[in-house]
Amino acid sequence: MQQATPSITEADRRSIDAFIERVWSEDGLSDKTLDAYRRDLEGLARWLGAQGLSLRSAQRQHLSAYHGSQPVAVRSLARRQSSFRRYYAHLAHTEPGFDDPTLLIERPKTPRSLPKALAEKEIEGLLDAPDSGTMLGLRDRAMLELMYASGLRVSELVELPLASLNLRQGVVRVTGKGGKDRLVPIGEVAAERIEAYLAAARPALAKGRQPIALFLSNRGEGMTRQMFWTLVKRYALNVGIVPKRISPHVLRHSFATHLLNHGADLRALQMLLGHSALSTTQIYTLVAKEGLKRLHAQHHPRG
Repeated sequence: MQQATPSITEADRRSIDAFIERVWSEDGLSDKTLDAYRRDLEGLARWLGAQGLSLRSAQRQHLSAYHGSQPVAVRSLARRQSSFRRYYAHLAHTEPGFDDPTLLIERPKTPRSLPKALAEKEIEGLLDAPDSGTMLGLRDRAMLELMYASGLRVSELVELPLASLNLRQGVVRVTGKGGKDRLVPIGEVAAERIEAYLAAARPALAKGRQPIALFLSNRGEGMTRQMFWTLVKRYALNVGIVPKRISPHVLRHSFATHLLNHGADLRALQMLLGHSALSTTQIYTLVAKEGLKRLHAQHHPRG
């Protein structure tokens, strides 16, 4: 005979409802996130109820025992613990003297996801996708080439002022996170594409005005991240790149990975990317190693 699922006490259900209502009204969380919170808390409430406990009476050892009795993947465990921390922080805030049982529970270490990077041939196809016979095609080609050549963040690319560009020296001055400036080389191909855009497209897009931004929309204003994402996605689809593999940031990731694959120094890459800590840049060495392992497995006779 199948064992009945333990029910949730009315007190626990009211407490969960009050918590969901609070985080919804204060944080404006999505329905998906709220459903996950409710599901996690109801699962805990049922388990505690079978032990003769309530959500409010649970102690650290009870939560640890629950995690041990309900094995899940590391990411799911991290999400579940996040639900519990938010809930018990809510109780501590609304009930003076309440001791939060989650404070001393160690957080699981989730594996750091590797940035996505396209193959060099895929990048070539993406860069060739814009129609250079049109004004917007000239602009889009120049933006794509510059981002891949210099590893700029999307926000850095769309916010570049015309005055930051020095084609004679082949560099661009970029203001990154924390307001820190860095000089980044742009390469010959990107420089040529930018020159073509400046000569044949930007004056017409500027409509006789003097806009500050280097890259302009067809309204004569600076581009936005959303505009750039739309065009990247469109060009990716045109050359057969699966949409879920592409994002505006994928050009930055590909820039870093391809440089390392061709022997670039890690500290030089750190400076080019504008990372304040070398540890942030080191994630790309993992991407490069994965690519080399696949190449070895595919072509080496003993791969």
